[in-house]
Amino acid sequence: MIHELFTRLGFLFRRRPANDLDEELRTHMEQSIESKIASGMSPEEARRQAGIEFGSMEAAREQSAGAHPRSWFGTLQQDLRFGLRSLKRDRGFAIVSILILALGIGANVAVFSLVNTILLRPLPFKDPQQVVWLEPAEKAGGLSGSTYSSDAYDDLVAMNRSYSGVTGYFAFSSPNNMKLTGNGIPQPITGIGVVPNFLDVLGIKPELGRNFLPGEGKMNAPAVALLSHAFWKTHYQGDPNIVGKAISVDEKPLTIVGVLPQSFDFGATFSPGTRVDVLSPFSLDMGRNWGNIITLVARLKPGVTTQQASTEAAVLFPQFYNNKKYPHSKGDYGPAVATAIKEHVAGQIRRSLYMLWGAVAMILLIVCVNLSNLLLGRAATRSKEFSLRFALGASRSRLIRQLLTESALLSFFGALLGIGLAAIIVQWLAHQGSVALPLLSELRIDTTSLMWTVLLAFGATLLFGVMPSLRVTGGDLQSQLKDSGPGTSEGRSHDRLRNTLVVSEIALACVLIISAGLLLRSFLHVMDVDLGYQPSQAAAIALDVPNLKDEPRYAFYRNVLSEVSNIPGIQSVGLSDNLPLARNRTWGAPRIKGVDYKPHELQPTFIYIATPGYVKTMGMHLRGRDFAWTDNASSENVAIINEKAARFLFPNGDAIDHKVMQNDKEIRIVGVVSDIHETDVEASSAWQLYLPLTQGWGEDGAELVVRSTLPADTLGPTIMQTLRKLNPGQPAMQLRPLQEFVDHSTSPRRFFAILVAAFAGTGLILACLGIYGVISYSVTRKTQEIGIRMALGASRDVVLRDIIGRTLQLAAIGIIVGSIASFIVAQSISAMLYGTQPTDTTTFIATLVLLLAVALIAGYLPARRASQIDPMAALRTQ
Repeated sequence: MIHELFTRLGFLFRRRPANDLDEELRTHMEQSIESKIASGMSPEEARRQAGIEFGSMEAAREQSAGAHPRSWFGTLQQDLRFGLRSLKRDRGFAIVSILILALGIGANVAVFSLVNTILLRPLPFKDPQQVVWLEPAEKAGGLSGSTYSSDAYDDLVAMNRSYSGVTGYFAFSSPNNMKLTGNGIPQPITGIGVVPNFLDVLGIKPELGRNFLPGEGKMNAPAVALLSHAFWKTHYQGDPNIVGKAISVDEKPLTIVGVLPQSFDFGATFSPGTRVDVLSPFSLDMGRNWGNIITLVARLKPGVTTQQASTEAAVLFPQFYNNKKYPHSKGDYGPAVATAIKEHVAGQIRRSLYMLWGAVAMILLIVCVNLSNLLLGRAATRSKEFSLRFALGASRSRLIRQLLTESALLSFFGALLGIGLAAIIVQWLAHQGSVALPLLSELRIDTTSLMWTVLLAFGATLLFGVMPSLRVTGGDLQSQLKDSGPGTSEGRSHDRLRNTLVVSEIALACVLIISAGLLLRSFLHVMDVDLGYQPSQAAAIALDVPNLKDEPRYAFYRNVLSEVSNIPGIQSVGLSDNLPLARNRTWGAPRIKGVDYKPHELQPTFIYIATPGYVKTMGMHLRGRDFAWTDNASSENVAIINEKAARFLFPNGDAIDHKVMQNDKEIRIVGVVSDIHETDVEASSAWQLYLPLTQGWGEDGAELVVRSTLPADTLGPTIMQTLRKLNPGQPAMQLRPLQEFVDHSTSPRRFFAILVAAFAGTGLILACLGIYGVISYSVTRKTQEIGIRMALGASRDVVLRDIIGRTLQLAAIGIIVGSIASFIVAQSISAMLYGTQPTDTTTFIATLVLLLAVALIAGYLPARRASQIDPMAALRTQ
């Protein structure tokens, strides 16, 4: 018993010799013959019947060997070797197929990596699903309208029942707001002030050192900081002993207490498109009288849901004080909502990412359709080979397995090359710092992306490999063996299949092109928006202002403007504390003295504290007069307002020379300017109030604006030299064209529109190749038929028209199907359109003309070749 068991187990792992197998098969056949003779058959008939039962010896050998548990591995090796030899013989086909697959798979992997990074992969926090973003239920007024005061922060900490920790950061830090000093020319860096428990609440541990301590957020506490991982690597070469050292920032010592982990990039998560170098503790007491300055983030207690937290926030926030020094400020805030941090970071672009994912999936479908057509054509040329193998005993399943193995090899090599292509795309995207997409710098190909690649390769194998395999092995292989010359017709069903594939390619390309057209037209409409100022030929640079007060400070500004205006090529100069589409702030709205307004009737007003010349330099349309240097502390308070505020405050007359109240001061309106877009090119304008810097309103920074026909790169060094002459502490700032601010604001829309357009162009090229391949193959296969028609009197023009007509017919069907599908897709992306209707006639007609033109070009080449066929040579073709 035990001996028999071990014998059977040994059989599982022992390869049977071929002669043993042949001897066993012959024995079984002889036994069958003897049995039939015993039943009364003649020896000849018994042998014939046994032969029918067993089939050929080769087929029986394969069937018997296939029953062995190890046979699948040997068969796989045979199929792989045969597949590699087959692809090597047909190098042109293999190279084209692998390249096309690499394009489709690579693009899909790159886009999936983007989707995975932004939408699917958890944020690098501890239990990130428990972290929420707190903001007003109804947002208005830019940053000031979505942030809270220090007193409101304290009230939330004391009164909430939903959070295990509440934190936040100072929302009004601007890029390059600090300077690294003590080592030659000051270098600009970007720092963010955070509530000391910020990293503890998020659950982030430094790679080196420690987090901030509670006492380090108090006024006059020792200055400490945490370095970002990238800043530590680039500026300090990853010095492991950096912790405890002091660096000079803004001419003051700053002690490094830690280095952030590489997995956490503050800018990528909380301020997309901004590089953040340093985190420092923010003093709530220092900012207690600054109004709304804190962006709130909190961690939910175990068991508390986001909905429960939002319900509590709707009740609590209206009870908070804006500033407890002013009792009437209680109730300044409306209801707030708690949003999962991941949803806040990525929710606004979720639809765009899914649209991009769908577009790249269509590219892979087009690739698979193209390869199916290529494989059908290649299999047709191998019909005699398959017929011979079938006649020699190979089963249909074995032939299908062999063809699928060849398809799998194409997918494997295409996936390998595609991974390389995806790595290049991902690396490029990750370094697009000017694109305001969250987490873009964290983009990488990770394990999930590699698993997605495997899934894509497997899916592609099934999509383009199964149908040709079944089609080729599904006919009468024996009849193909008898007649498989070049003139053999493959039947109308074969033509219908190939035509259907071409139609589907054109339909998919049509959907891609129309979608891309709608997005591109939307982007062009965004770029045509009247910004209220002229960004072209204007540029700005941040000033470092010496620690001066009042008149000496104003004298410094006047001196800067005077010196810069004398630079050759400068047409005008001005200065403001904030710029459109950059950092912003709002105050309470101006009002007419003695007029009672309904609650929420007045809008939060964007404040710009500016010098004479700023309005002109920005290219705004001004009615009335600009500020003058004589508008100072001893003169009447004056202001300039925008058209929107003027229309509301003075509906029955001109606002110029009328007075309004602002911050309990009476000010005279001396000018009215055009409405500008403050925060977003696509958002409507709000109220804007311009105040003279020289009247002590308290500027929040200083941005020097110049207008010149010279490029910013040419003008920048000269301006920097002038600024350093006036202030040696001026850091090496860059003169940025105002168009860069516009481009940054529109960068997400541009990013998605360009990528979809690129995919649409790729789909168009693939569809063109598909049309060309099918028509060219049809011409080759019907050479004799065309020769007969021409021999019977058909002219070359008739042949040319017939083939082009067939091409355009296929294109028309594909366009009709694609247009219907495009209408459905366009409705689903209507929320992403701007100034463009989903049924935009121009886009649909342009796509129709484009696809017909491409189909005409793709069909003309094989049609011209067909019209030049020599009838006699075609009739002699075998």
